[in-house]
Amino acid sequence: MNGEYKTLVNKSFEGNALFFGQEACPPNYTYKGNNVRDCYVIHYIQEGKGTFAAANHPATVLKAGDIFILPKGTPCFYQADNDQPWKYFWIGFSGIRIEAMLSGSLLAQKCYLRQVQNDQFYADLSELYKVLHIPNSLVNDVLVASLIYRMFYDLLRRYPANATNIKVKSTEQFNLAVSYLQENYSTGCTIMDLCHYLNLSRSYLYTLFKTHANTSPQKLLTKLRLEDAKQRLSTSNNSVQSIANMVGYKDSFTFSKAFKRYSGASPSYYRKSIGI
Repeated sequence: MNGEYKTLVNKSFEGNALFFGQEACPPNYTYKGNNVRDCYVIHYIQEGKGTFAAANHPATVLKAGDIFILPKGTPCFYQADNDQPWKYFWIGFSGIRIEAMLSGSLLAQKCYLRQVQNDQFYADLSELYKVLHIPNSLVNDVLVASLIYRMFYDLLRRYPANATNIKVKSTEQFNLAVSYLQENYSTGCTIMDLCHYLNLSRSYLYTLFKTHANTSPQKLLTKLRLEDAKQRLSTSNNSVQSIANMVGYKDSFTFSKAFKRYSGASPSYYRKSIGI
């Protein structure tokens, strides 16, 4: 095959380009590597055509001028046509803001867009691809970051997601967040751990919780820990330090302060008040 591939150095925690490449595929070529990615890979078809399918989406034929994405954590299949095999370039993206920006777009819902070659979104993507070939420098790093955000701005402006699907995705994200806290609060997890797990920014996570539960993720995490602590104080003779560790606090002092704010009494007084 005729192509290129280059891995880049991560520059931003919030959003960056990880790698880029280009390939002129032979007839019927199918990618044999891992098609469940840990990032988001956007492909633009420059010539020819092929078949693309993402999990839970029907297979579709795409051609020059179309774009498709390999979403993070989603199995995908793509194969070059027998008679007119495609040529495409791709850019891999990662960072806590990337999923949030993508989630509001039609590209995230369908996993492909048709005939984007005359759109500003494509102009931004093409420009970014060119700039990524330039050796690293502070000036170029700033240009890359600006192009990434401008590209997603034009994607969201030109191809906004269906509002109903956004609401469904938001509900799914909230439910995943609550499940994570319920399963991990006793391990000492933090809200940043939750952000990393869902690949969401802290501000977006806060908005999710205010929208769906009128509370903050930190308040829910505290409630889960301290309700568990109240139960343990009421039904066991474990020490305060031991219970603090069981519900995710590293020391009894921090636990006691949080418990008193939450229940109006220290752990020891609470235990005495219920006759333990």
